[in-house]
This record gives sequence, structure tokens and C-alpha cells, in this order.
Amino acid sequence: MPIINSRLVIPFLLGLTLLSLAIALSFGSTVVDWHQVFVTFRSGENTFDHTVVMELRLPRALSAFVVGGMLALAGVLMQVLLRNPLADPYVLGISGGAAVAALLAILIGWESGMISAAAAIGAMFSMALVFVLARGDGDWSSTRLLLTGVVLAAGWGAGISFILAVTPSSHLYGMLFWLMGDFNDAGPGLFRPALLFVSLIATLLVARSLNLIALGESRAEALGVHTLALRISIYVLASLLTAAAVTIAGTIGFVGLVVPHMVRLVVGTNHRLVLPSAVLLGGILLILAETAARTVLAPRMLPVGVITAFIGVPIFLYLLRAGVKRQSK
Repeated sequence: MPIINSRLVIPFLLGLTLLSLAIALSFGSTVVDWHQVFVTFRSGENTFDHTVVMELRLPRALSAFVVGGMLALAGVLMQVLLRNPLADPYVLGISGGAAVAALLAILIGWESGMISAAAAIGAMFSMALVFVLARGDGDWSSTRLLLTGVVLAAGWGAGISFILAVTPSSHLYGMLFWLMGDFNDAGPGLFRPALLFVSLIATLLVARSLNLIALGESRAEALGVHTLALRISIYVLASLLTAAAVTIAGTIGFVGLVVPHMVRLVVGTNHRLVLPSAVLLGGILLILAETAARTVLAPRMLPVGVITAFIGVPIFLYLLRAGVKRQSK
């Protein structure tokens, strides 16, 4: 049973999204004079405060929202695909392939744009490898897919450890920060927001089928769902979302695992509501985490992935405890 009225969830989360954006633009190592920001809008004369808000904080906040939404949506899809509550966007090794390629690019000395391109190639290679190995000549079952992904992820993990072990100390800081998640000031671009929007619309169109397949493939097939085609589509879409998120922010954990559970504990299991709620909540959580990463030890920057754990763990445990109490009544 949902904890709150389902009709209020989306408006509430939309309002919370605007509030989190306002917080991200207002807080940082520098105090912003908003009058000077508005002066720039009126006169066109650039000011320091306008530069801080529009060229530094806003792009990072938008990137955080898009990445949080993609990871949360990918987490929902992975948990449906694998029918495993511990599944997250990184469970099938996609982030591992991206990380190995990105670390090699950093080791070579490539610039930021080339590092993102290398991470994208590594992620797509890992996605294709898992698909081919898991499919083989037999049944493409959830168990076989999960085992293939876990083993491949372990292999990528060994590759990451090897690269870190042989890397000169001058490159280690950048590598570790990438592995723990970080944003730059370039913003999310156009492709990633478009991918997130199209993915959300596409998944909403098959929300009924997602509800059915979450209850079991046999029941879904009996009710007319082409489960194999749906599962392959889920895998490809979740992998693309994960790859796009990793290339802009590195590997930020926790969001894709916990946000879907938080949403289901609050609104129930209907994917017509779970999918948009997860996108919004994932974006909100990562905006707040990015803001905290900039401000807690300002002017030093903290890894965003560390902050997501600090924020999400107590919230998730509270909601889980509340859900257990409701079920026991």
C-alpha cells in the first residue's frame, strides 16, 4: 500500500525539484549577491555573481539532476529485469568497462572530452559482451544474465585494481575522484536529457507490461506480453542510461539501488507512478548530494558518491522501518 496519496506524489516531487535547484544555486563556497545576478540579466553586463550561478553552479546542478534521473530509472529497470531487489545499474559490469577505459585514457593523458568518449566506448563494449555471453545458444534467463554480469564486473574490478597499482602518483587523485563520482562545469549537453526524456516516455508506454513481468514471466506471457523482446529492450535501455550517466559523472553508487526502493515504499509498485517518481527523486537526491559535496568542506570538493551514501542510507532505513511497521499492523 502506498504511504501517501498517489495523486500528490508527482506535484510534490516537482516542487521539491525546484527547491533543490534553488538550494544548489544559492549555496557554495562563495556568497552570491542575487541583485548582481539580476543586473546582468537586465543590462547584459557580466558580473562575478552571474558567472558563479549560471556558468558554474547551474550546469553542475542540471548534470546532477539528469544523472540522478538516469541512474534511478536504470535501477528500476534492472530490478524488474533481474527480479532481484539488490540489482542496480552497475550490477552487470557496464560501469566497470567504462571505468577501465576511462582510467586508461587518464593514464595516457587524454583530456576530459576524450576520457568521456573512452568511458562510453568501454561501457558499450561491456554491454555487448554481457549480452552475447549471457545469450549464447541457450535461454536468456535472469539468472544467467546476472551471473554473467557479476563475473564480468569482477574481471573489470581486477583490471581497475591493476591500473591503479601501476599508475604514477600524479594521476591517482584524478582516477580516484572519477571512480567515486564527480561533475564538471560543462553541463549535461542535449543528448543526455533527451535520452532520459525519451526513455521515461518509452517505459511509461509499457508500464503495464513491466507490472506484469515483475510478477513473473509465465503470468506475463499468459496475458499477452512478449517477455523476451521486453527483457532485451529493458536491458539495452538500462545499459544506455547507465553508460550515459557514467560518461558524465563517473561511477556514483547508491542512487540506482536505493531510490527505486524508496519510491516503492512511498507510492506502491505501479510502474506508471514508480518510473516518473524515481526519475525525479533520483535527480533531487543527486542535486542535494552535489551541493553538499561543494559546501561541506569548502573550498575543498568531496566525491559526490560519498555524499549520496550519507544522505540516502538513513532515509532508506527510515522508510524501510516505516514500511515494515505498516505491514505488521
